[in-house]
Amino acid sequence: MRLLMLGGTEFVGRAIVDAALTRGCQVTVFHRGRHEPPPGVAVLRGDRTAADGLAALGRGEWDVVVDTWTGAPSAVRDAARLLATRAQRYVYVSSRSVYRYPSAARLDEDGPLVEGSPDAGEVEYAQAKRGGELAATAVFGDRALLVRAGLILGPWENIGRLPWWLRRVARGGPVLAPGPRELALQYIDARDLAAWTLDAVERGLGGPYNLVSPAGHTTMGELLEACVRVTGADADLRWVEPERIAAAGIEPWTQLPIWLPPGELHDHLHQGDVSKAVAAGLRCRPIGETVADTWAWLQSIGGEPPQRPDRPAVGLDPEAEARVLKG
Repeated sequence: MRLLMLGGTEFVGRAIVDAALTRGCQVTVFHRGRHEPPPGVAVLRGDRTAADGLAALGRGEWDVVVDTWTGAPSAVRDAARLLATRAQRYVYVSSRSVYRYPSAARLDEDGPLVEGSPDAGEVEYAQAKRGGELAATAVFGDRALLVRAGLILGPWENIGRLPWWLRRVARGGPVLAPGPRELALQYIDARDLAAWTLDAVERGLGGPYNLVSPAGHTTMGELLEACVRVTGADADLRWVEPERIAAAGIEPWTQLPIWLPPGELHDHLHQGDVSKAVAAGLRCRPIGETVADTWAWLQSIGGEPPQRPDRPAVGLDPEAEARVLKG
């Protein structure tokens, strides 16, 4: 397979490139040059936000293009149009954020969607991802595969969610563990996303697929206990009910990464229907493996995770944590 990766040096893109190389694919990475590409790939340089920034893609043919773009949908439109006659398939890594909020639990791919335009410039994240879907589909039709990922974890994470928890637990001592302990989580390891995506391309699949683990694949308790186990830290998980956390003014998801209290938003993000992807071969590794491999990777790079410049840092201030635990 000849694969063109738009991006490919960080997180999801890197996971897809690594998986493709392992399968013996011929991989070309088109990127801005801010990070070193993986060894073994052909490299093209360009900036999709610049005038004539796609010039390096003016020649060449590929079996599949994979695009993880999160900015202006017009960038997806321009790339898809340029590659329309020189690529067989187009994969756009989208998001379950394209579903209109609030949504019912167990929502499948036919759920109501936010508005979006393939011609839009910079817009909010959900509208950007929906616009990117429309841009890919407008050019490639049913040869466009829309991978609607949810929460993504694993090595190379540049958002900071799981790395924050690992580093916090590694410091030891009493740890504010947001409850309830049995709260179900739905996520996808970037490497499982990569494997499923490449399998789907080989099978000629198209259209939208929700791509996260089945609901209840793991829990908040299992995740944090895995963090304690792999770090070997002297950490004491202190489970705190959502009401106390809210009363303290602590924000879920940002100050306490990954976690959302039971309710409407939790159902929206952690209760999606993935039966279509499972029927198409989705397999999700245990949370313990994701946590252990992320910790090993974090240690291999000196303990300081990368941070996307367009995303705010996550995590809870130690003083705020201490106040809640004392209360």
